[in-house]
Amino acid sequence: MPDLDQPIEYVKGIGPRKAELLKKAFSVTTVGDLILQYPFRYIDKTNITLIKNIKPTDEWVLIKAKVTNFDLIGSAKGRLVAFVTDGSGFMELVWFQGIKWIQPMLAIGKEFLIYGKINVFNNKISLPHPELESNTSQDAISEVLMPIYSTTDPLNRAGFDMKFRRGLMESWMKSITPYQFPEMLPEALINHYKFPARIDAIRQMHFPKNLEEATRAKDRLIFEEFFINQASLMIQKLYRKNNIKGYVFGQIGHYFNTFYKDHLPFELTNAQKRVIKEIRIDSGSGFQLNRLLQGDVGSGKTIVALMASLIAIDNGYQVCIMAPLEILAQQHFRSIKKLIEPLGLKVELLTGSTKKKERVDLLKRLESGDIQLLIGTHAVIEPPVIFKQLGLVIIDEQHRFGVEQRAALWRKATPLPPHVIVMTATPIPRTLAMSVYGDLDVSVIDELPPGRKPIKTLHFNEMKRTEMEMLMHRELAIGRQAFVVFPLIEESEKVDLENLQMGYDRLFISFPPPKYQISVVHGRMKAADKEHEMQRFVKHQTNILVATTVIEVGVDIPNASVMVIENADRFGLSQLHQLRGRVGRGADQSYCILMTGFKLSADGKTRVKTMEETDNGFTIAEVDMQLRGPGNIEGTQQSGSNEFQLANLLTHQAIFKAANDAAMKIITEDPKLEKPQNKGLREFLSTRFRKNKDWSKIG
Repeated sequence: MPDLDQPIEYVKGIGPRKAELLKKAFSVTTVGDLILQYPFRYIDKTNITLIKNIKPTDEWVLIKAKVTNFDLIGSAKGRLVAFVTDGSGFMELVWFQGIKWIQPMLAIGKEFLIYGKINVFNNKISLPHPELESNTSQDAISEVLMPIYSTTDPLNRAGFDMKFRRGLMESWMKSITPYQFPEMLPEALINHYKFPARIDAIRQMHFPKNLEEATRAKDRLIFEEFFINQASLMIQKLYRKNNIKGYVFGQIGHYFNTFYKDHLPFELTNAQKRVIKEIRIDSGSGFQLNRLLQGDVGSGKTIVALMASLIAIDNGYQVCIMAPLEILAQQHFRSIKKLIEPLGLKVELLTGSTKKKERVDLLKRLESGDIQLLIGTHAVIEPPVIFKQLGLVIIDEQHRFGVEQRAALWRKATPLPPHVIVMTATPIPRTLAMSVYGDLDVSVIDELPPGRKPIKTLHFNEMKRTEMEMLMHRELAIGRQAFVVFPLIEESEKVDLENLQMGYDRLFISFPPPKYQISVVHGRMKAADKEHEMQRFVKHQTNILVATTVIEVGVDIPNASVMVIENADRFGLSQLHQLRGRVGRGADQSYCILMTGFKLSADGKTRVKTMEETDNGFTIAEVDMQLRGPGNIEGTQQSGSNEFQLANLLTHQAIFKAANDAAMKIITEDPKLEKPQNKGLREFLSTRFRKNKDWSKIG
């Protein structure tokens, strides 16, 4: 019986080097982790391809052939080459590593099942590092279906190949017990869906007798992943709602009413009114408010955050608004200070660049309660920052903060936790939101303020570059500003920076000084230089900002009316939508120009077409999820939350709904899981909560 908690490096045949590769590639650190890494497909060993039928366009092949000859070519670091035939043709096999183990297996006339990924060089097909399985019963690991696992070249080269892994799994599958993988689904659910037992499903996923058995096992494990995810989040939400006391914001007082009646610069949308009402009810309930505020770019989240802040201040509490970027914190500070100036409230800004003398004075006033609203970056979570009575925390673009950072801010309120509102301008598809933020209450601002003109989105290829520059000239001539954004992908950072430099040079010729001034911002610049360039653009000292996606979130320049996105097909849809949202902040007509080459991939065409056809962030998010999979969309996956091994929110929506319905029914009927039929679920979840820090109070 394997020890599921045993570190993987202590398994015979693995060791520290392979363990490090497994950790890097698949986050595998224990025997249990490796067991729960399932095959992604199976090879039917009865479905053999004749060598004569193999085409250069094939990828993986299974042949049955005899060795005709083999030879070691070169010195100690040479290669082992073997030729095999199945009577229909010949195939070359080649090994560069592991030669001392492979060579003794080979014998002229010996027949093997040979599985590998084909390589084509000079129109010649070969199989580098194929798997060999002889027809003797000792070597044959699986009967008919051969499990295929995700792997990497470094793992294969290190000796952790498919055959070694299958050998490990075969040994472990024979000896694992129900005690190690206890059942957590209630028996009624198992019977209703005709699921195999949990331990049987795990064994059948690794070594199924047939594809039908593998499918049943996979469906059971997918359901289980969704079910546990949803049950966990529902229990955390119930616990918080029933047990975590919060400050009672019992009154709507002078500041809120005065601002609403006399100083609100525009009429609130119905969506904004609805969300403010939800926050007001939660914050007056006596339990901690923990709410996700979703709103598309330009939907008016800031005014909602301000009015929630005024409710807190009316009840004698301080408020902290935390933003991920200094420019975004400054933006919040400027806009909020201007809005509430007539109320006489004390609002201050704290960032990494706040001067020492100002900081010392600010911290004293904060601790004394003189400052009612503090806006800042991660600087607000530093130990010297002490509030007199922190009652509300608002975190903007919350996925940019680690959960530990948010926890540090959460702990600054005593004796009770603060109410928490986390905001995001990244629209999240409903099923993804349920799987990641199911422990939070969710408010959605699904209505844009009236009076804004829709942004015109245009797709130009290189033939229309002159047309794009003419549009820029026209807008700059009437005093507007423009963004020109280049992609920046780490793997090709050098090339991307060269592209940005070439783009800058081209713009410099088309928009020459002194008539035009251009700012440049990219990720490799020092923070101070980046901030300087951004501020020049904010103050309209420059006309054009050439940048990478560092300007994706939060920058609000009402005077900017043109967003040019170079190589637009290299951006994800959510990124494109966020970038487009940087213009159209004022009442004037704005433009988003998607520049691409002539040839676009199918996905590239879909992204461009979607951007041209809709500005609805939630529609865009759904298409993005279909194109890219649910994965970690723009960082929405919370640190510490459950990650799925098999379940896919896009392709398994029916199973997700069934699992969600089942979890909802059980938790509603038995919120403490005290009924005998829910004992397995209770024990499984209690173990899970013990292993993982419970961050549900933080948001």
